[in-house]
Amino acid sequence: MNTRSYVDKTKKRPNIVGLIFLAIGLIFLFALIGTCWYTVDEQETAVVTTFGRVTATNGAGIHFKIPFGIQKVKTVETNVYQKIEIGYATKEDGTYTSVESESKMITGDYNIVNVDFFVQYKISDPVKYLYNSANPDMILKNLVQSQIRSVIGSTNVDSVLTDGKTEIQIKVKDLITEILANYDIGLILTDVTIQDSEPPTETVTAAFKAVETAKQGAEKAINNAEAYQNAQIPAAQAKADSLKKNAEYLKQNRINEAVKAVAKFNAMYNEYVNNPDITRIRMYYETISKVLPDVKLYIITTNEKGVETLLPLDNFANNSGINNSGTNNKNTGEVAQ
Repeated sequence: MNTRSYVDKTKKRPNIVGLIFLAIGLIFLFALIGTCWYTVDEQETAVVTTFGRVTATNGAGIHFKIPFGIQKVKTVETNVYQKIEIGYATKEDGTYTSVESESKMITGDYNIVNVDFFVQYKISDPVKYLYNSANPDMILKNLVQSQIRSVIGSTNVDSVLTDGKTEIQIKVKDLITEILANYDIGLILTDVTIQDSEPPTETVTAAFKAVETAKQGAEKAINNAEAYQNAQIPAAQAKADSLKKNAEYLKQNRINEAVKAVAKFNAMYNEYVNNPDITRIRMYYETISKVLPDVKLYIITTNEKGVETLLPLDNFANNSGINNSGTNNKNTGEVAQ
């Protein structure tokens, strides 16, 4: 009985060993498969190295690599805007804390101010970002602080606190961009903004606020004046156009009257040339009526029997027998008062 039992146990040992090796093989296979592929998010870029040398960069998706450490993958967030806060720090609860060692600066006219900056940047080249420098983010922050202090140190305090902020931001951004291109650390600057600028004491702060308020009042007055000007100019132009049109009308009317007068004169002259005696008498009557408006005119006529007759001219003027010029169409006589 004991011998049979021993033989049975020896027959079962090879099966257990095989299962152990099979399990080990499966574990190794799954581990091998798990190290042969990797995933990349949409905001990331993967840098692949083979034996420590960069051989590829891959975007979002599932990718395969050689296992056993032959190929290694590092992912970098290239589609995300990174930020640098100068002069303050954002807490996890969303509040801010001041960092005076970063914000306190000296202006070009030797005044002390507190200036907070917000800087945005992106990773433009993941390979250079990983391998051209040990800590590119810290390099950029130090560069930003250096250039900010350089620009603030060449600007007067009024510009820093009031109307020179835009120019300061542009100068700082241009300087950092130029130096970053020389450093070639795979970073690109996207924005530089002054979050806040104020004097270190409340008294000076109040004074500068008063100056800023006065400037805003002046700008408001200028804007109101320009608005009034813009409203009045169309009305003035309309009035000027109306005056010009009226002047043109009067000018043309005067020209027409002159043309009519010339035509009338020419017509009268032609009649005078054709009938000088009649025209002379008419002009005489008209002149007498104008010079002596209250004098009555009479026409003395003599009939066949030698009888003289006095005829009042005003009665004849009202009848059709005498024309408007004061001449008799039938008889021509002397005129007496």
